[in-house]
Amino acid sequence: MTHYSHSENFMQLLRTILIIIIAYYLIKLFMRYVMPLLLRYFIRKSQKQYQQTEQRQRKNGEIHIDYTQEKKGSTDSLGEYVDYEEINDEKSNASKS
Repeated sequence: MTHYSHSENFMQLLRTILIIIIAYYLIKLFMRYVMPLLLRYFIRKSQKQYQQTEQRQRKNGEIHIDYTQEKKGSTDSLGEYVDYEEINDEKSNASKS
């Protein structure tokens, strides 16, 4: 049976904490600098693939028209308009007088 001294346990704890801190900063640096580069690479690659498939689908002399929708102020998100009338309560009017 092996017995560890307190100083060996403490050193293992410090080593574990140090490894966690180093891993945290490595992940942070990766997400800040490497991830944007990877995203740009994959986005450009997918754009090129899309453009190549579009060019293959078009035939020589064929006219292709792309329609774009105009963005209009949408009132759908505002909900339904409800017309209302204010109702005066006779009891509250009598108590105010």
